[in-house]
Amino acid sequence: MLNRARSRFRRLPRWGQALVVLLGLGGTVGLGTLAVFLYSQTQSNSGAVIRRWFTDPAGRRALITTLREPCPGAPFLLPTDGLIGLLWRDPAVPYHIFRRHTGLDIFGDGAPGTVPVVAAYAGYLTRLDGWLSSVIIRHDDPLRPGHTIWTYYTHMASRDGRTSYIADAFPPGTSEVWVEQGTLLGYQGDYSGGALSVGMHLHFSIVESEPGGSFKNESHLANTLDPSPYLGMPLNINSRPARPITCRS
Repeated sequence: MLNRARSRFRRLPRWGQALVVLLGLGGTVGLGTLAVFLYSQTQSNSGAVIRRWFTDPAGRRALITTLREPCPGAPFLLPTDGLIGLLWRDPAVPYHIFRRHTGLDIFGDGAPGTVPVVAAYAGYLTRLDGWLSSVIIRHDDPLRPGHTIWTYYTHMASRDGRTSYIADAFPPGTSEVWVEQGTLLGYQGDYSGGALSVGMHLHFSIVESEPGGSFKNESHLANTLDPSPYLGMPLNINSRPARPITCRS
C-alpha cells in the first residue's frame, strides 16, 4: 500500500506534489500563501513572473503593461493596467487544477477598488442579477464578420464579497446597455467566490456565442478564443512572451 502511494505521488506534476506536502503540514501555511504558491506553479514561463510579482513588490513597475490605445491593427483595448500574468491556455491553478486558463489574469499594482477596468471594445453590456463581481459585453466580432462574441470581466469585488467594485452605472439586472470602447466598468478586486484568493486582479476572456445568441460557459477553454489577435499581443501559452508584454511589431 505504501509503495503504491509513493508511486502515485511520483506521477503527480511538481505543483501537485507540492500541494500534497503543503496540505500535510496541517494548516501551518495560510490559505492565501498556499493560493499564491499554487498560482505560481504554472508550466509556462508565467509561473516565474507571477512569483516575482508577489515576492518583489518594489519591482512591479517593470512588469506592468499599460496601453491607452489599441495596438496597431488590433481592435481591442487592454481593459486594465498591470502584470499580464496567466495567459490563455496556461495551467489554471488554483481554481481549476485540471483545466487550462480561459483568458488573461491581469494584476494591478494598488489597493482593491482603485485600479480601473474599461471596456475592451464597444458593445452591449449585461450584468446578471446574481453577479457581484462580473459583467459581460456582447460584440459583433471585428475579426470574423457575421459572428457574435462576448468579452467577460470578473473579480471586481472585495475579497469578503461585501463590496462590489463594478461601476454604479451597471447595477445587477443590467441588460444590453450600449457602452463605448474605454467606458469605465469598475475596478480590480480580489473576490474569488469562496475559492482561494490570489490577490487583486482582473480575469478577462473572449467568449463564443451559443447558436441562440447567448454566451457560452466561460469556464471551458473550448468556449473561449485566443485573445492574441484581438489585442495585437502574444497572449497564449505557446508564445512565452517576456514581461511587460508589448504590441507585436
